[in-house]
Amino acid sequence: MTSSSKTLGDLFGSFRREAFRLETLDDYSKSGNVDAYHTYLAGEPQPEDYNSGWVEELRSHTENGKRVHRVHIVSRPLTDYLRFELGWGYRKNMTGGEEFSILDVTDRLNPLAGVPDFWCFDSESVAVMNYDGAGKYLGSKALEPERVAEFTRYRDTALAHAEPFTEWWAKYGA
Repeated sequence: MTSSSKTLGDLFGSFRREAFRLETLDDYSKSGNVDAYHTYLAGEPQPEDYNSGWVEELRSHTENGKRVHRVHIVSRPLTDYLRFELGWGYRKNMTGGEEFSILDVTDRLNPLAGVPDFWCFDSESVAVMNYDGAGKYLGSKALEPERVAEFTRYRDTALAHAEPFTEWWAKYGA
């Protein structure tokens, strides 16, 4: 089976060492956790079980020595959605071992302008995430093996220009 015939679920379920995600959008509110986002906007406390399924999946990977990490490209001021995602989502997901970094392009050029959201697994497989203009998730497409090197370069560029989330959040978070 070639990587282009695998689904994102297949790739996430079979990686051996590392899963990396690049996030580029300011608003994913049409893509999931809609009820939680509305709870956040209403000023209500985060539900105890928020993201619990994902946190357990993360923990199953990280406790077995696998790394799950992501970089989000942002510019300030943050959208309401980013305040929700970073304040609720990232901080909760960290309890499962996921690592986060921020590439803040507020005062500099974006070194990855035009690069789509993607997951990269073990530097061997890539799935590009597709969204409509409003940020609604439309599905993913696993890329052909010959495209993997291009996306591992994007990953390396993101990591080289990003700073750890906890340090960035201490300076700019809510």
